[in-house]
Amino acid sequence: MTDLDLILTAAREAGALALSARGEGLKVWSKDGGSPVTDADLAVDALLKDRLGAARPGYGWLSEETADDPSRLATPRQFVVDPIDGTVAFIKGKPWFAVSIAVVENGRPIAGVVHAPALDETYAATLGGGAALNGVAVSPSDTDDLEDAAMLGDAKMFAHPVWAEPWPPMRVESRNSIAYRLCLVAAGAFDAAVALSPKNEWDLAAADLICAEAGAALTDHKGRAFAYNRANPLLPSVVCANRALHPLILSRVGHIDLPQR
Repeated sequence: MTDLDLILTAAREAGALALSARGEGLKVWSKDGGSPVTDADLAVDALLKDRLGAARPGYGWLSEETADDPSRLATPRQFVVDPIDGTVAFIKGKPWFAVSIAVVENGRPIAGVVHAPALDETYAATLGGGAALNGVAVSPSDTDDLEDAAMLGDAKMFAHPVWAEPWPPMRVESRNSIAYRLCLVAAGAFDAAVALSPKNEWDLAAADLICAEAGAALTDHKGRAFAYNRANPLLPSVVCANRALHPLILSRVGHIDLPQR
């Protein structure tokens, strides 16, 4: 079984577990940083760690819901996992959450799956093998102007008066799961996604490969590509768009110096 087949099977099993757990009623509490977590997050994490670890015992493990083990830094490949990306949507009964699983080698994802079980949408990619939604190849939009573009992000941020050059009118929407947002850009459902706030490797790794294989651009707001399996998994920001819009967005946000975390 290839890595992609393995994580596809695991993601679908994890999505089914998440939906079942939500149907039975969730236990919800807050992490130390204030973000919510549920018993389903932990159950899905345990399922994935068991399934993937048994199949690939030599791979490292980095997950939002597992205490970090620095030994992953010395492994040749790693699973980078967000058991339920978009926990707020998950808790509220909305469909915009996803199971995100990547296999990383030498700092870059080589296989990735983002599975949104409530929508029956499974995005997948392998390095050099293209990206697909439910088995059908995807590609980003050909929009080349920010005016009237379909943007995923914070509408209040774009409308804030602090911008030296106001953003043009855009259709701005939000989706709680960042991994799912990036996949929507990769598949051309939206033109771009911007988040000027820190994300973690598990939020981005699988979607990063899906975007790259589809033909979309994904960097931080300074235009820097991401590297994975680092000692500190925090990443500063996200700019994802088709190849025409990406530089137009960077020209508006690249001057910003965000707080170091």
